[in-house]
Amino acid sequence: MKKTGWMLLMIIAALTLALAGCGTKDDASSGSSSSEDGGDGKKVYKVGTEATFAPFESVDDSGKIVGIDVDILQAIADEMDFEVEWNNIGWEPVFQTIKNGETDIGASGITITEERKESFDFTEPYYESQLLIVVKEDSKIKSLDELKDKKVSVQINATGHMAAKKLQGEASTNIMAFESQPIAIQEMLNGNVDAAIGDNAVVYEYIKAHPDQKLKVIEDDAFEKEYYGFMVQKGNKELLDKLNEGLKKIKENGKLKEITGIDFQ
Repeated sequence: MKKTGWMLLMIIAALTLALAGCGTKDDASSGSSSSEDGGDGKKVYKVGTEATFAPFESVDDSGKIVGIDVDILQAIADEMDFEVEWNNIGWEPVFQTIKNGETDIGASGITITEERKESFDFTEPYYESQLLIVVKEDSKIKSLDELKDKKVSVQINATGHMAAKKLQGEASTNIMAFESQPIAIQEMLNGNVDAAIGDNAVVYEYIKAHPDQKLKVIEDDAFEKEYYGFMVQKGNKELLDKLNEGLKKIKENGKLKEITGIDFQ
């Protein structure tokens, strides 16, 4: 009886050691696929965007996020040997999730402004843009100054929104702000406002995608040139330096020009 009990204890001990060994192996393999590292060991950064901002980001028929920002950031990731995970979360959440540390990079045709730089860090610019006024083809509006007492639609907290508030005042009730630029243009087409204000590339892309809608574009020298940059949490120097180094490389090797069609240095 004692001999049998001793042998049983030895068997249990051996099994325990074997199971412990298996557990150690499983823990090690699962650790290499954390949220911070890809399956190949590369660092993975979460990107927040608002994917109704074609040609910079939109969703294709298969549900994939595509566009100029996607291609530029992927080119940077290839140069710097990291991976990106895109999340279509909406315009306002792009800023909030960066601030909270829930996403790492904001990429949504974001204009670099002094006000935004107080709360976030930006890469060097990668694209030059300018605001435009969009009206119906038969509209008599010819300039920004004529919108002082008119109803205007904009994308909320975008630079078009800032321009409208600068023109009409912060408390103006004539400014209608929406989650995306296409909705702002649609509101103008529906007759709810007199004009829409938006970024040139996005406006022209909208017109290209809707050739049946009779629209007119107005340029105005009162709009200053704007510059897009990728946004990171304030103080995240490691990621900022990595993005800037990759951006510098794709400027120098011609990849940025290939993606945007513009020689922007």
